[in-house]
Amino acid sequence: MAYRSMMEAVRDLERHGKLVRIKEEVDPNLEIASIHRRIYDAEGPALFFENVKGSPFPALSNIYGTFERTEFLFRHTIDKVQKVIELKADPVNLLKNPMRYLSAPFTAVSALPMQKRMGAPILHGTTTVSQLPQIKSWPMDGGAFVTLPQVFTLPPGEKSIMQSNLGMYRIQLSGNEYVPDKEVGMHYQIHRGIGVHHTQYNNSDEPFRASIFVGGPPSHAFSAIMPLPEGLSELTFAGMLGGRRFRYVRQNGHVLSADADFVITGIIRKGEKKPEGPFGDHLGYYSLEHDFPVMEVEKVYHRKDAVWHFTVVGRPPQEDSSFGYLIHQLVKLLTPQEFPGIKEINAVDAAGVHPLLLAIGSERYMPFRERKPEEILTQANRIIGSGQTSLAKFLFIAADGDAPNLSTHDIPAFFRHVLERIDLTRDLHFQTKTTIDTLDYSGTGWNAGSKVIVACCGDKRRELSAELPVDLSLPNGFSNPRFVQPGILAVQGPGFTGDASYEEAETLAHHLRPFDWSGIPMIVLCDDSDFLSGPVNNFLWAAFTRANPSHDIHGVDAFVEHKHWGCRGPVIIDARIKPHHAPPLITDKKAEATADRFFKKGGLLEKWG
Repeated sequence: MAYRSMMEAVRDLERHGKLVRIKEEVDPNLEIASIHRRIYDAEGPALFFENVKGSPFPALSNIYGTFERTEFLFRHTIDKVQKVIELKADPVNLLKNPMRYLSAPFTAVSALPMQKRMGAPILHGTTTVSQLPQIKSWPMDGGAFVTLPQVFTLPPGEKSIMQSNLGMYRIQLSGNEYVPDKEVGMHYQIHRGIGVHHTQYNNSDEPFRASIFVGGPPSHAFSAIMPLPEGLSELTFAGMLGGRRFRYVRQNGHVLSADADFVITGIIRKGEKKPEGPFGDHLGYYSLEHDFPVMEVEKVYHRKDAVWHFTVVGRPPQEDSSFGYLIHQLVKLLTPQEFPGIKEINAVDAAGVHPLLLAIGSERYMPFRERKPEEILTQANRIIGSGQTSLAKFLFIAADGDAPNLSTHDIPAFFRHVLERIDLTRDLHFQTKTTIDTLDYSGTGWNAGSKVIVACCGDKRRELSAELPVDLSLPNGFSNPRFVQPGILAVQGPGFTGDASYEEAETLAHHLRPFDWSGIPMIVLCDDSDFLSGPVNNFLWAAFTRANPSHDIHGVDAFVEHKHWGCRGPVIIDARIKPHHAPPLITDKKAEATADRFFKKGGLLEKWG
C-alpha cells in the first residue's frame, strides 16, 4: 500500500489492530514520553494522541515500535528497494543474476521526485513554532525537540532537487536562548551532509535556506537516516520505499515536501551559534549543552489533517532501533562489497550502536603456519576507517570457519567464541588519541577518545568457567563478584572520583595476579555488579558506553613489548561511571505517576501495563 500521508498510515495501522487512540488530554512535558516508553517496552501498539495539551495538533509515536510493524508499513516495497540498492552499489550484479534485478531500474526511475505545480497539501495553512506539540522527553532536556525531523538543504546556487541533502539532525524548538517562534536550534556536525553545505554557504553571499519536514508518509523519515550508495538521493529512496514519488513544491525560495504534515522554513545564520541541549540521547545519557547553528524561522506550514510525528530516544533499545533493523534488511548483502572480506557485521544496538561493533571476517588457511589473526586485522582497520563505523570504540572480530553457525547477532555466543580463542598477549590492538562519537562522553574530550580491535582466529585455547578461583580474595573496596556469563566476571568497585581512581584498577589487577584465571579471560569493574550481571543488555550498555579503551582497559600481569600492550591474565575493563561522563537518563517520578492512570485496571492501556 502506498501511503499518501501519515494519516493514511494511521488508518491502516488502526484497521489492522496496530494502533490505539488516546482521546484524553496528555501533557507533552514528560508525560507523553512516559506513556510512549512503557508501551514500547511492552511491545505495544502505535500511539495516536488526539488531545495534546497546549497544541491544536494531534501527535503520533511508536509506529516503528516493533520490527514486525516496521515491516508491515513497508510490506509492499522492501524487496524491490533491496534490489535497487544492491544494483546501485554494484551494477555487475545485473550480469550475475539478471532475473533478480530485472525490475530494479524501473523501480528507481518510477520513484524520481516530482514537483507539484498546484494543490500541494502542505500549503493548507500556517501556524507558529509554539503551537506545535512541545514534547519534552527527559527532565534535564533543554526544551522541546523535533525527534524525527527531515532537514532539507541545497548547495549554494543549486536548483536541482537531485543535488539536495535530506538528513535527520536534531532540532530544538524551545528553551535556552532561542527567541520563541523566531529561532530554532540545529544540532549537526561539520562533516555531515548539511555541514558540507554550511561550509559552502560560508564562502558564498547567498542566504543559507533550510526546510525542516515533519511527518509525511512513513518512508520519508526513514529516508533521512538511510546510508545510501553514491548517486542515490534520499528523495528517490523515499519514493521507492513509500511506493509513491516524493512530491515537492517551491515556496518563497524554499523547497517544501508537498506531503509532509509540517514544514518549518528559515535561514541558518552563517556566523552565529547558540547553546543547544541538553538532550536525552540514544546512548542512554544526556548529550550536554554545546554551541550549534541557529535557524531564523520564516514560516511554519501544515497540511489539513496534520499529525505531529515523534519518537522518544533513550537507553537502547528504543523505537529508533527499528531503523537499524530495516537498514540491515536492506543492505545485508552489500557488506562484502563495502568491507571486502567481511562476512557479517553488527553495530550493537543495546550498546548504543557506535560504542561496540562485532564482525566476522575471513582468513585464508596458510599451510604449515599457526592460524592467527592476520587478514582480519586488515579488514578491521577498514571498518574503523570507514564512514559511520569509524566512530566505533570496541571492535571484536572473529575469523570465519573456526566455528559452524557463528553469528554476530547471537551476542552471548559470539563473546563465548571470542573469549575461548583470544590470546590476550597478542590480540588487542589500540588506536589512541583519535575520534569517537560526539554523543559519547567516555573519552578525553568532546569527539575525542580511543579505539581497540579485539581479534581472534584459530582453535579454542581455553574452556570458559563460571566458577570463581579457589580462595579468591578482593582488595578493600572491591566486592560482590558476579558472572555475566562463563568467562566474564563483574566486580563491584569503589566509586570513581578522579585521576587517582585509575590506580584502583591497577591495584585490583595486581591483587588478582596469584589466582588461577585460566577460564576467565575478562573482568568488568563496575559500580553495580548485580546490575551488570543481569540481562545481557545491561552488560553491553554499561561495559561499552562507560569505557575509553586507552584509559579504561587494564590487565592482570600486563606488559608492554615494543609498544604493544598485552596481559597474561584476564583483561579488565573499568566500566565505572566517571566524573566527566554525561549523566544517565532517569525518568521523572511525577510524570510516571501521572501516566499510571492509563495502565491501571480499567485504563485504556491496561493490557500493556
